[in-house]
Amino acid sequence: MYDVAIIGAGPAGASAAIFTAKAGKKTVLIDNDKSMTKRAWVENHYGVMEITGPDLVETGKKQAVKLGAELVNAQVVNITKIEAGFLIQTDDAAFETKHVILATGIATELAEKVGVKTKAGTEPRIKTIIDVDASGRTNIDGIWAAGTVAGVSVHTIITAGDGAKVAINIISELNGERYVDHDVLKA
Repeated sequence: MYDVAIIGAGPAGASAAIFTAKAGKKTVLIDNDKSMTKRAWVENHYGVMEITGPDLVETGKKQAVKLGAELVNAQVVNITKIEAGFLIQTDDAAFETKHVILATGIATELAEKVGVKTKAGTEPRIKTIIDVDASGRTNIDGIWAAGTVAGVSVHTIITAGDGAKVAINIISELNGERYVDHDVLKA
C-alpha cells in the first residue's frame, strides 16, 4: 500500500513525488513517457539558465527516485475505489494507494472514466481540465489533480509549483498537521 500514487512524471507529477518521497511517504510515480514538456525548450524557469524539456523531465524523475519515490513506466488504464483507498491498474500491474494525484498534462480521459468532474479549460488550446478546489482536491475524496490538467498555466515552473502545493496538502492531511519542508545550508 502506497501513501501516494502520482500519475504523470512531468514537472507537476515529479515535483509532487519529490515532496511526498522526501517527507517519507511511500510514493509511486507512474509515467507513460508522453509528457508535452518533452517538446519544450526552457529559458524561463527560475534557477535554470536553459534546459531542454526532455532533460528537465529526466532530472525531475531522477530527483524523485533519489528521494525515495518508485518510478514505474506504464500506462494507467483504470482507478477503482477500494476499502483502504484506490487500486490503480496499469497495462501490466496494479498498485494500492491511499491518495492519487492526477498530473496528466492535457489528458483528462482517465479522470473522466473514473468519475472525476471536469470543466472547460481557460488556457489557450486546453479544452478540458479537472475541476479542483484551491488545494487540488477533486470531487472524489482521495483523488487530487495538479498542473495543467488542474487548470494552471502550461509553463513548467507553474506546473511544478502546483505539483508541490498539492503534495504539501496531501502530506499535511496524512500527518494531521501543516507540513513544511525547508532545508538549510550546512555550516
